[in-house]
Amino acid sequence: MINITLPDNSVRQFAEGTTSLDVAKSISEGLARNVLASKVNGEVWDLNRPINADASLKLFTWNDDEGKATFWHSSAHLMAEAIELLYPGVKFGIGPNIENGFYYDIDFEGKSISSDDFKAIEDKIIELAQRKSTFNRKEVSKNEAVDYFTKKADPYKLDLIKDLEDGTISFYESGNFVDLCRGPHLPDTSNIKAVKLLNTAGAYWRGDEKNKQLTRIYGITFPKQKELAEYLVLLEEAKKRDHRKLGKELELFAFSQKVGMGLPLWLPKGADLRARLETFLKNVQKKAGYLQVITPHIGNKELYVTSGHYEKYGKDSFQPIRTPQEGEEFFLKPMNCPHHCEIYNTKPHSYKDLPVRLAEFGTVYRYEQSGELHGLTRVRGFTQDDAHIFCRPDQVKEEFIKVIDIVLYIFKTLDFNDFTAQISLRDPNNKEKYIGSDENWEKAESAIIEASAEKGLKTVVELGEAAFYGPKLDFMVKDAIGRKWQLGTIQVDYNLPERFELEYTGSDNQKHRPVMIHRAPFGSMERFVAVLIEHCGGKFPLWLTPDQVIILPISEKYENYAKKVLNLLNNYEIRALIDDRSEKTGKKIRDAELKKIPFMLIVGEKEEAENTVSVRKQSEGDLGTFTIEAFANIINEEINTLLQLNNK
Repeated sequence: MINITLPDNSVRQFAEGTTSLDVAKSISEGLARNVLASKVNGEVWDLNRPINADASLKLFTWNDDEGKATFWHSSAHLMAEAIELLYPGVKFGIGPNIENGFYYDIDFEGKSISSDDFKAIEDKIIELAQRKSTFNRKEVSKNEAVDYFTKKADPYKLDLIKDLEDGTISFYESGNFVDLCRGPHLPDTSNIKAVKLLNTAGAYWRGDEKNKQLTRIYGITFPKQKELAEYLVLLEEAKKRDHRKLGKELELFAFSQKVGMGLPLWLPKGADLRARLETFLKNVQKKAGYLQVITPHIGNKELYVTSGHYEKYGKDSFQPIRTPQEGEEFFLKPMNCPHHCEIYNTKPHSYKDLPVRLAEFGTVYRYEQSGELHGLTRVRGFTQDDAHIFCRPDQVKEEFIKVIDIVLYIFKTLDFNDFTAQISLRDPNNKEKYIGSDENWEKAESAIIEASAEKGLKTVVELGEAAFYGPKLDFMVKDAIGRKWQLGTIQVDYNLPERFELEYTGSDNQKHRPVMIHRAPFGSMERFVAVLIEHCGGKFPLWLTPDQVIILPISEKYENYAKKVLNLLNNYEIRALIDDRSEKTGKKIRDAELKKIPFMLIVGEKEEAENTVSVRKQSEGDLGTFTIEAFANIINEEINTLLQLNNK
């Protein structure tokens, strides 16, 4: 008999070789019908995989991320089986689950495929799902794996097998399809009831532009048709909120092939919005004791060798800048932290000086693959709201909590109310990915866990998601339509201070190493603005929106009065513009609504005579007639109330 420990710490005994599905059945038949995967001793498993020793066990349903991941990974295999039946001879790359659904990279060997072909593939997937084929795991030797895919003439699987160690390789078979895969998978295909293929894209094999470009097919599946219908409605709403679409319509940013892929151009209104976000955070930071610094966009190669970024990010950096001096190389900076370490090192520090908090809106550069670029959310040049806190070990938790407070204030002000704090720790089984001693890592991880608990944050723990130099707290935010984004990060680092030989003189008159806290509440200005656009659908908070008011004269006769109103509003520091086109007022109102301008002021003969404005509010309609002073007070009071409430 073996002991199985459940999440409530209860222990049940089962025969050796029992499966997670057997355990689920012993709890209830309803659970057994709904369970999709399990976690055995911290590793996600198939439900039918035998458990041969004492173990901890957690069961996952559709309501769990791990359950959805298993469901969608299995669906990727099912799609591959359907495509192989419809297009004999195709070759397969990789087919993972992703946050929403799955994809498979496929070499169609010259055959073209488009959305016109999706219906036939979807129908075949449902046909195969209804056969209730089981997913059977088989562990194979490396020679067996090579032999199978050599006979199948699949070069991509053979390329993957080269990197695998003998004794770690498994196949999964379902129906007539066999794939190289670690799993896990569903017990069988019958849970897959609804499918939608979403789009295709080009994807270079292994992300290398020198390799062949494969066709990537994205899809999503659900256990109920109703859930697919709800998702498609959400997808349509997401299209309306797409920051690339709204960014163009609202004249916020643009891209130019001549400037370069992944290098955004901030247009006047976008630059204005971004500057207000920066000013907002700078004011918060100033009150919290941060010192603003500015560092160059490049750094000597030796700087990044010292920091470890050259070793870890060298492949993702732009090519080195070589100067006329032989052997001298510079890099576009991939991170701001090495520069801030050197600023700290410009003068000696006492324990009384700490913490030192250095902040910078610093632009960094990373050479992302062209296929991975996406609007403002994935770019090659981006500005981080970066700061680095150099403190004594006894100050770490207190400083970490203060940073959490800043993040929470920002989220509250911008109406990001649904979020989870992800505690990202190193992978205990793959420590070579990280720098620094076990002792420093344990101290850093403990500080994050304790600070998060003290603030009462809703947290999840993810192993293997730490930065190479330290653990971190990542804020995972849900937007207005339920999508999850990673915004804001705080990291504890005992390692860079050692690599840069940072010191302070302690109360014992001896030299000590400070601890370094990295933090970026926005993450990057580009990504944050993109998420903000999609969260609010382009209807920014009144204090932030580029144009707060548009003045609509009903005819050319009242343009001078419109200019007078504009000047008065400018005196109240209200951002306004005039629509003096020769269009009907109704069209001007509709256009202002489309531009998401919060307030419309209509001026004509009556308004000019009475020195008033007729006010309309975005999505609400007519509010009545006000004096200009009364209207200005309404706007400024609304803004001040919001910011003051959130500051409490």
